[in-house]
Amino acid sequence: MADRKLILTDPETNKQLDLSVVAGSEGDPTLDIAGLYPKLGYFTFDPGYGSTASCKSDITFIDGGAGILRYRGYPIEQLAEQSSFLECAYLLLYGELPTQEEFTDFDHDITYHTMVHEKINSFMQGFHYDAHPMAILAGVVGSMAAFYHDKLDVNDPDQRDLAAKRLIAKMPTIAAAAYRHSQGWPSAYPKNSLGYSERFLNMMFSVPAEPYEINPVAAKALDLLFILHADHEQNASTSTVRLVGSTGANPYACVAAGISALWGPAHGGANEAVLKMLNEIGTVKRVPEFIQRAKDRDDPFRLMGFGHRVYKNHDPRATIIRKACHEVLEDLGQADELLDLAMELERIALEDEFFIERKLYPNVDFYSGIIYKALNIPTSMFTAMFAIGRTVGWVSQWLEQSATPTRIGRPRQIYTGATEREYVAIEQR
Repeated sequence: MADRKLILTDPETNKQLDLSVVAGSEGDPTLDIAGLYPKLGYFTFDPGYGSTASCKSDITFIDGGAGILRYRGYPIEQLAEQSSFLECAYLLLYGELPTQEEFTDFDHDITYHTMVHEKINSFMQGFHYDAHPMAILAGVVGSMAAFYHDKLDVNDPDQRDLAAKRLIAKMPTIAAAAYRHSQGWPSAYPKNSLGYSERFLNMMFSVPAEPYEINPVAAKALDLLFILHADHEQNASTSTVRLVGSTGANPYACVAAGISALWGPAHGGANEAVLKMLNEIGTVKRVPEFIQRAKDRDDPFRLMGFGHRVYKNHDPRATIIRKACHEVLEDLGQADELLDLAMELERIALEDEFFIERKLYPNVDFYSGIIYKALNIPTSMFTAMFAIGRTVGWVSQWLEQSATPTRIGRPRQIYTGATEREYVAIEQR
C-alpha cells in the first residue's frame, strides 16, 4: 500500500501528477495531494474537511463503520472497564500505560498543580453572575498565560510537559469555580486527599456550613465520562487546538480556542441541547407526537443526541455509557419525569425501524446529559464537563504536534465574490 500511486492527468494541458497513497497503521488509504497546486495549479474543495486528513497522529484511532474507538491502540471498552481517567490521561500523553511508579509520580504531579493562582479567583469575580460557565472557562484559561508566563517556551519539552499537567490539573478547579460564581458561593479549594473526580465533585458542591459526602456512584460515573470524552481524533475543537498551535501560540491560548470551539451546540454543546429538547417535549405522554415530528422532513424539530458524524454504526462510547446510565439511575433511585422521558425515547429509537434503518442510535451526548442531570449537575455546566475530559486530548494532540516542526495551518478557499471593479467617488454613487 505504501508504494501505490495514482496518476492524475489534466485534460487541458496533459500534465500529469503521481499521487502517492499514504497508509497509516490502520484506517483508510489517503492520497497525498501536496503537489497538486505547485505542479498542476489546482486546489481541492472539501467543505467541512470530510475527506481531508490534516495531520498524522499516533494518539486515537476511529473506524466509524465498524464502531471502533481506541486510545493508543487500546479499545475504549477495555479502558472504560478496567482503567481510570488519570491512567488514560497518562496513556494519551505519553503513549504507554504507566507502571505503578510512573502513575504514582504522575498522580502526584496532577494533584500538586490543582490550585490556581489566587489572582485568578479575583479575576473571575469580574464576570457577570449569570455568565455561561464556558465563557468563563475560555476567558480564564486564555488568561493563564498571564499568570504562568515564566514557562511558556513551546520549544522546550519540559515546559510543554509542565503546561500540559497544569491544564489537566487546573481545568476542574476553574470549571467548579465558574459554577460556584454563578451561585454566589465562594470558590472551594481542591482537596489533595481526594481522587481526580472526587476532588471535582467536592469543589462543585461542598459548602462551608456542613461536610460534603461524596457519592461513590457519582464519582465512578464521572470518571467514566471523563475517559469517554478524553479524545476523539481530529474533531472540530481538537483541529482548532492544532491549528492555533501551528502558529506557535502558547498552550493556554490553544486550549482556550479549543474550549470556544467545543462550546458550539453541534459539538460539545450537544448534551446541553439534549436536555433542552427533553424539556421541550415535557412529558412521556408527548413522546409519540415528537417522534412523528422527527420523522417529518418538513418539520424543523430534530431529535438531539441521536446519530453521529463519524459513526455509521453504534457509537462505542454510547454502548458503554448506556450501561452506566442505567446503573446510575438505579443506584441513585431518582424519580424524575425527564429521565423517564429520556428512557422512553431510547426505547423507541432502538426498536423503531425508522431509526434503525438510518442508524440513528442514541449517542454519547444523549446519555451523558442524562447522567449529568441525575448527578444534579446543572445544564449550563454540561459542556464544561466535556471540556474537563477533553483537555487531556487537546494537550496530547498539542504535545504531539509541538514535538515536530509543523507548517502553519492555512486552508484555501473558492472565491465567489465580485470580480475586479473600479472605485467610484462617494459623491458619484
